[in-house]
Amino acid sequence: MALIFPRLARNFVKNGYFPTDAVTLERIAGALAPADPDKPARLLDPCCGEGAALHDLKQTLCVHDASAETVRAYGVEYDRERAWHAKSVLDTVAHSDVHDMFITARSMGLLFLNPPYGDVVSDKAQTGERQLNRLEKVFYQKTVPWLAFGGVLVLIVPYYVIDREFATMIARNFSRVEAFLAPDQTFKQLVLFGIKRRADGVDSMVAARLARITDGELPSELPQSWSDSPYAIPCATGECAFVATRIDALQLEQELDRMQHSTLWPQFASMFTAEPVAPRRPLRDLSDWHLALALAAGQITGVVTGQDGTQLLIRGDTIKRKEQEVQIEETDKGDIRTTILMRDRFVPTIAGIDFTPGPNLGRIVTIR
Repeated sequence: MALIFPRLARNFVKNGYFPTDAVTLERIAGALAPADPDKPARLLDPCCGEGAALHDLKQTLCVHDASAETVRAYGVEYDRERAWHAKSVLDTVAHSDVHDMFITARSMGLLFLNPPYGDVVSDKAQTGERQLNRLEKVFYQKTVPWLAFGGVLVLIVPYYVIDREFATMIARNFSRVEAFLAPDQTFKQLVLFGIKRRADGVDSMVAARLARITDGELPSELPQSWSDSPYAIPCATGECAFVATRIDALQLEQELDRMQHSTLWPQFASMFTAEPVAPRRPLRDLSDWHLALALAAGQITGVVTGQDGTQLLIRGDTIKRKEQEVQIEETDKGDIRTTILMRDRFVPTIAGIDFTPGPNLGRIVTIR
């Protein structure tokens, strides 16, 4: 299985991008299977590149009598060129930073995580101290909450990254953890499988076994033929939100084209070009109290004519004023106590323009 877009090979190590080679991917696919081929499943690659890896995994899973409609592949990619290629081969892809994504917690059945490799420097506490961390751990902590309990993790990272801290993180959240060396050791990659469980404590045996990898106790190579029971990808349950909190104009245009029948645009003419409905007269004349309420609510506007022929274009409104009251009193001990009371007072206001022909034409009138 070759990469779908070989012309992107020049970008393989750009921005920490290390794609999964075809041999490793084929052996990973042999270790996976849908729990129920007749029910829907969700696959997620939060660093999907050009989408080749998750596309091939989906095709392999669909061979297990599962139709392409029941298995949906989701991807997130930061690089624009790779993201738009991935959109053509995966079901849903967001061109976005993974940290700008909102995905429903515990909604994915498979998390295929081959994150960027390298160090990241952060100073979240703004203490001035440089806190060094690994990108692999940052992406792991960000994406694992999206994986459902019973879901399958496929983690591909350099084996020297699995230190005691990373090993403890994995042992706290996953069972049936197995680690193998990738067949191609160009990037010194390790392939780790696990099934997400509720974090009720760290499995010390798993943590110790993984921590020994950085001490030089490397695992065996990922087998060419998987002999154990496959890692079963659970069925999708509940709704799944897959939303980028920041979206560029090109993706917005694509979404509007795709959802044109789900938005108000097709009904724009009927919604905004209807003839205005003339207001009905009230059953009886408004009292002063009704007029005051209508003015305060801004419901009385337009041209009014007084008994003397004066015409005003009016607009009613209500403004809020603060009234301050200072109370000074002397306590039994002779101390002076000052109390400041702030009260809100709502003042109805009528602003008008004098439309009466004559010398006062255009005069601004304010009634409070």
